[in-house]
Amino acid sequence: MADEAVAERAAEPASHDPQRPQDSRSPEAPPRGRERGGERGGERGGERGDEQAQGEAEAHDGPEAGDDEAAERAKERERAADRIKDLTRDPLAEEDGEDGPTDLAAAARARRAGRKLLTSGRDFTSFDRSRIGHAHIGDINVSLDARRSGVAMRGGPVPEEELRRLRRAHVEPAGYVRLRRALESRRLLVLGGAPGTGRTCTALALLDEVTRDGAGDGGRVRRFDPHQGEGVRGLVGEVKGRDGGEGGEGGERRGTGYLLELALDRPGTLPPDEMDLDQLASTLAEGDAYAVVVVSVGSAANPLLAGRYGMVCPPAPSQELVTVRLRERLEEARDHEALERAARIAEDPEVIEAVGLDDLRPAEAELLASLLAEHLLGSLTREELLAGCRGIAAVQAHEWFAGVDRALAAAPSSGDGRTPVRSATAALFHPVAFRIALAVLGGGSHSAVSAAAHLLTWELSVQSDPDSTPSRPLFCDDPESDRALSRARSDNGAIDVAGAEVTGQLIFYRGSALPAAVLAEIWDRHFPVRAPVVRWLRLLADDPRPQVSVRAAVAAGELSVRDFEYGFGELVRPLAEASSPRRRVFAATALDQVAGHASHRKAVRKVVDDWSRYGTASLRWTAAMTLGHGRAADSVDAALDALARIGVRDQGRQLAVASLNVVRLLTLPKCATVLRRLGQWAEDRREEYQDLALVTIVRLATTGVDEVLDDEPGTPLGDRGDWPLLLALAVTRPELTGTLADLLWTALNTARSRDVAFDALEALLRSASRGERRERGERGERGEGREGGEGRGGGDRMRPGLAALLPALTSDEHDRQQLEWLLRRMMRDQDRPLTTEQASALWRLAVPARQRRSDEEESHG
Repeated sequence: MADEAVAERAAEPASHDPQRPQDSRSPEAPPRGRERGGERGGERGGERGDEQAQGEAEAHDGPEAGDDEAAERAKERERAADRIKDLTRDPLAEEDGEDGPTDLAAAARARRAGRKLLTSGRDFTSFDRSRIGHAHIGDINVSLDARRSGVAMRGGPVPEEELRRLRRAHVEPAGYVRLRRALESRRLLVLGGAPGTGRTCTALALLDEVTRDGAGDGGRVRRFDPHQGEGVRGLVGEVKGRDGGEGGEGGERRGTGYLLELALDRPGTLPPDEMDLDQLASTLAEGDAYAVVVVSVGSAANPLLAGRYGMVCPPAPSQELVTVRLRERLEEARDHEALERAARIAEDPEVIEAVGLDDLRPAEAELLASLLAEHLLGSLTREELLAGCRGIAAVQAHEWFAGVDRALAAAPSSGDGRTPVRSATAALFHPVAFRIALAVLGGGSHSAVSAAAHLLTWELSVQSDPDSTPSRPLFCDDPESDRALSRARSDNGAIDVAGAEVTGQLIFYRGSALPAAVLAEIWDRHFPVRAPVVRWLRLLADDPRPQVSVRAAVAAGELSVRDFEYGFGELVRPLAEASSPRRRVFAATALDQVAGHASHRKAVRKVVDDWSRYGTASLRWTAAMTLGHGRAADSVDAALDALARIGVRDQGRQLAVASLNVVRLLTLPKCATVLRRLGQWAEDRREEYQDLALVTIVRLATTGVDEVLDDEPGTPLGDRGDWPLLLALAVTRPELTGTLADLLWTALNTARSRDVAFDALEALLRSASRGERRERGERGERGEGREGGEGRGGGDRMRPGLAALLPALTSDEHDRQQLEWLLRRMMRDQDRPLTTEQASALWRLAVPARQRRSDEEESHG
């Protein structure tokens, strides 16, 4: 047949009904290797048998009885075809209607991102410490507790010995000179920064420099206890009393530097106003003194930092911090050649991964330097070094959550005893909730994390103060403060919205170790927090955005690993029995995450096996979704057994979800086992097994790689995320091409699956043609020839898949005639007509040149 034959016949009327191929086009015998397909494809030939039986019935019972029986058989075939069509729809869209869309690709991407965020081997930290606030490794005892502002601070002079050590070890942050000049010119500096970033050390270093020529007796640098007076106003009185002001001691303490740390994150605490700061600056100038007021970044401190005295303190550079601390440790050990070796160890990828922090705070740098020095000196093994590095993030998480609500003030009285007072707990819990939300949804959009944080803030507030209605100001959110207080960073990236990718602002922790450390801290050390977190995760399970619900499911699985009894009873089992498919997917994703840990895999497999055998309909549905990930059964064969058991039960009530998860198993290395089982089901005498095979085959042809793939890009399948899975398998596993073609041929030549199978084949052909047409347009806009754009997009990239599959699918004349009919139908499509060039290109892929010449010779013979 000539290449142009397809185009020449496009305008011709259909010479036959595609649902009733002419007898001359029906093969006399099924092609070799397709006997079972031919036998049931005999439903095609069987239609002729039906007509013959109909004639015999008419002769025996009369024409009316024959007509009735033929009509009944036609209705039965129509019902069977409609059933197959219904079963090939998305089983996850039940709650949105039979055609409701679900974004499986976005869910798969969210699951991969969540697993990458949390599955880093940090869930069981081997860092041994008798007190979490200190690191006890060998002879190292380094305090890592960052003092909470205004709580543990005591007033009094800073010893000269501490100032000398500070001068020797302090690493100046970027902009340090600008901070010093501002303090020298204004006498007062309001320094903002996140706790633990070295802001207090920087403040002391500044005061030490500007007071070098000041009084020595009694301490030229002093800390002021905020509890002694009313914050800034109390410091004004202190300066007047000590530096020779009104009622002072005659000026013998002139030139003193004062450090005041204000806690503005406490309920009911108000920041000083500009007039108080002006009065303090004036008093300092009169006494030739200086003061640095340290505040935490946040909405309460924003007016102070935006004023004339306010400046933000940048963090010190991590690498320089570690180098300085290492030099100190190794000089004490008198090993001057070890510094380079220590620097190489610090850059070891395994050590960097164990630390898991993008930048180190001063106390953390001191601990890392101590660990490296002790390892070089032989006091620590490499395993102990890595264990100590993993503990740094755990200590940071402990600092964030330990005693957050210990100082929670009681709600003030309204005076009349009747007017309700709104609790301020929400303001206290919001930073905590943001850190937890970021641990669960990190890598997602900033808006999603913020919205989830507000939901959790409500749950924490109600749990802490159930008799009051939590309140939160509506215009006090500060994204910069949220990032600074949570060691987070933001970046532009792709966000899935309604099946499309758009650019938006993403947010991450500044370190891969922090998400797991945060979840471990709240789950293991703060039991009362579990109840509100569970309620919050259930709310996230209902979120229609995969980036929220799927990531939350992965986090729920990690939490369940830490206490499987609690997590299974409170999160997994209740949602597995829910009526909503979205909640059941949440439970299945969480179970698979648990199965990723060898310590819990056996328990998960027992649960899933029991559900597949004895569970309710909802539990069987959840078991099927869990099995599709490939870790909830002892082997691929065991998973297929369970999926078949679920799919054929109750007249195939859950055959759709079972077939979806059989397709997901095809992304595993043992996909040949899955294809072999599909062939066995297809030739099974029981109709329900045949239906499971047919629906799975059609679903395989209509499913994209990115909808079911767990692998990251860089793998053979991962690099073809925009391909149909059937074509991707034909290219990446060429030894399976014949089996894939046989299975698709079976669906195309079985009466009840023919319609949806041809629709699936048409979608395959259009996917390549659409991509090729788009590429030609882009090349035309760029003025490139065909060579200039080769291999750049979906069409040209998918061509090898079609070139492998179509010849195997059209091995005889009848199959080629079916393809010709389909191409002509696509060319006559009024909405999406296939061009002559596209149809000819597809025909050339399906029918090699040698076969085309042979067909031409036969037609002219």
